[in-house]
Amino acid sequence: MSHTFSRRSALRLVGGAVAVAAATTAPGFVPGAHAEPGPGAGPRVEGLIRRLTLDEKISLLHGATDPESLGQAGFVPGVPRLGIPSLRLADGPAGVRVTRHATALPAPVLLASAFDPALARRYGQVIGREGRALGQDVLLSPMVNLIRAPYAGRNFETFSEDPLLAADLVAAEIRGIQGEGLIATVKHFALNNQEKDRQSVDVVVDEQTLHEVELRGFEAAVDAGTGAVMGAYNKVDGTYACENRPLLTGILRERWGFDGWVMTDWFAAHSTAAAITAGLDMEMPDGTYFGAALKSAVRSGGVAEAYVDRAVRRILGVMDRFGLLDGSAPARPARDAKAGAAVALEVATAGATLLRNEHHALPFTGAAARDIAVVGPTGMLPFVSGGGSAHVVPDHADSPLDAIRARAGRGARVSYALGEDLFGKAVPASALSPALTTEGQNVPAGQAWSYDGTLTVAEADEWTLVIHYSGERPKVLLDGQDLFPVAPGYGEYFSGGLVSAAPDGLAVRRATLNLAAGAHTLKITADGGTAGQVFRLRRVTGATRAQDVAEAVRAARAAHSVVLFAYEDATEGLDRTTIALPGHQEHLIEAVSAANPRTTVVLNTSSSTSMPWLRRTAAVLQMYYPGQEGAAATTAVLFGDRDPGGRLTQSFAVDDDHHPVAGDPRRYPGVDGTEEYSEGIHAGYRWYDAEGVRPLFPFGHGLSYTSFAYDDVRVRQDRRGLRVEFTVRNTGRRDGIEVAQVYVGPSPRLELDQAVRALGGYRRLALRAGERRRVTVRVAARTLSSWDPKKHGWVLGTGHRTVWVGASSRDLRLRTTAEVRA
Repeated sequence: MSHTFSRRSALRLVGGAVAVAAATTAPGFVPGAHAEPGPGAGPRVEGLIRRLTLDEKISLLHGATDPESLGQAGFVPGVPRLGIPSLRLADGPAGVRVTRHATALPAPVLLASAFDPALARRYGQVIGREGRALGQDVLLSPMVNLIRAPYAGRNFETFSEDPLLAADLVAAEIRGIQGEGLIATVKHFALNNQEKDRQSVDVVVDEQTLHEVELRGFEAAVDAGTGAVMGAYNKVDGTYACENRPLLTGILRERWGFDGWVMTDWFAAHSTAAAITAGLDMEMPDGTYFGAALKSAVRSGGVAEAYVDRAVRRILGVMDRFGLLDGSAPARPARDAKAGAAVALEVATAGATLLRNEHHALPFTGAAARDIAVVGPTGMLPFVSGGGSAHVVPDHADSPLDAIRARAGRGARVSYALGEDLFGKAVPASALSPALTTEGQNVPAGQAWSYDGTLTVAEADEWTLVIHYSGERPKVLLDGQDLFPVAPGYGEYFSGGLVSAAPDGLAVRRATLNLAAGAHTLKITADGGTAGQVFRLRRVTGATRAQDVAEAVRAARAAHSVVLFAYEDATEGLDRTTIALPGHQEHLIEAVSAANPRTTVVLNTSSSTSMPWLRRTAAVLQMYYPGQEGAAATTAVLFGDRDPGGRLTQSFAVDDDHHPVAGDPRRYPGVDGTEEYSEGIHAGYRWYDAEGVRPLFPFGHGLSYTSFAYDDVRVRQDRRGLRVEFTVRNTGRRDGIEVAQVYVGPSPRLELDQAVRALGGYRRLALRAGERRRVTVRVAARTLSSWDPKKHGWVLGTGHRTVWVGASSRDLRLRTTAEVRA
């Protein structure tokens, strides 16, 4: 169901002489206080501020080193003499990221695919409970930046290209997190929609686009009572987001009434006076600008102490709301790993999105379920999560191959072929002179090791050299080129969730280059450090790839059905360079599906993917990063134990030349440090509609194992917006899931840019075979409104509005019109 706005939202939804009342939603329960913050801090907070020294106040405004770290991202020391506790802040878009085990939930983009705010709330409840159980006070999540560029490295950490869906889900998840007593932090405010140049790029956007597209999710988070907001790295219209007064004060505080605190992203502060006066309250993870520099600025008169008090008041106010100042917060619970795993499995199956299913290739039954070839590295290795701050140490993660074998049962034949080698094979001894054992060099603690020799290549070929190591990365020079240089800044620590670690836990890096036939100089140095280390040097070549593909083809020909697992490993800090699958997977899919047309491709990818191989396949199942229960969820859908209930929350482009930011470097990744949102309000599917471009798969697309029919649509207006009623019937022989979607066309009375159609609401339905259900979907007044930059406010789009009902943005089954009146 679509999100209904709180009373505060309703008061803001005023355009000209039109005021539209919106529904009041019950806030999530927060132990010890109210989820909806009051207009100001209470007497307890004011009393503390009067008693705090300047040094103590400033200590609350920046991060510090945790003397008893639990492996979390940040720490703010308390003031013990006044009973103010410390705060521990943990990453957590898909589970709590500390050094201990936690439930590794599916990526948020997979959660969003379920189109189910109630499920998003349960997702948040798992994180909220586990965060407190694992000693944390603040969660650095959820992320609600829109999916704008298909290349963005963190698309898997967020929800959708559609602002309504993103707003609904972020609000529900925050209520779930905070209902367990953990403070949520919505991020990254604002316009942080790419990783490339994220710390410096200047995002230029018009006022209408800013409010209608990017900010709707953040506003919903504020309405849901989020305790904190994280400022983004990038600039917005020339000013860094973390010192941008129009954002931090004008919109966040004055327009939306937010009274929690604003923190920087890690190392995203750039000033002292400009930042704190603009509305920034906390610098993380240290005090470069809000430590000694802030104290000096206050002492010199450069910053009034009232600004320090304001920031402290905001932080303590949230702590008080969560019972952290008076001891009313409940005792930390124990982890409930079983309950967490159950939600992880439910989310992964609910979000599983079937993109293609020719001739009912799925679900597997009969011979198809008894004779299967599994192909691909992620068929053997569980792909749990993406890299960077989304990585979680899971309780367990089973192999999809093992899960498929168990489900196929005794007597079934399930074979396996690697297909695409992620971790390399041993370098032949004959290729190295002098002789070198590359499969397990041990370097004792305190010692150094070196090799100076020759690598001889028999014939010109593409080589990928792969280093596996347990300590400081060995240095490998080939013909004088450093193959594995240390990445600058935090880039060294941002690596993928799959390809950066070998199955035995050693860290992995790769370098691909074309080598001519003949001898190449090879120099290796390794340091044992304080604990000693082991390393391996391996390779993947054209010859080894051909062997792997040939093995996969043989396995495919010998089996009735094939499940080919394909991957794309995304991470914070790095954008993709193409929407095509990495490596040589496209060739693998083409070869295997040519050998066996009954090939199902399971995609463990972060975002949209091009599929030039699509028509060769029988089925395509999008599973994104499915968390610790991904193997069980994937298997349940493949065998029909669960209907694939997911729908795309982003459009899939045909190729790199046909999507909203293609062909215009000003849109992505930016020119001369500036990125322009020149597509305006036409984000995602709106762009495809406006430009008349056909996507590979449209927003909202997803198949079921049954079929559905729609009829009898009726629309009427009430004080909350439009009430759209229609009937959905399961016309197949199986129970199934449908996500009914309502879209609304433009208003003829607004001289503003409007979408051809925009998502107005949706309803996830579980229908038994033959069941008919009357469905009501509400389209909120906000969705019927546009932002008028001349009035700096929302205006209701009155007049005749077209209303569509269907199964995706391009599969529209019913159409009618509604007269929207002021």
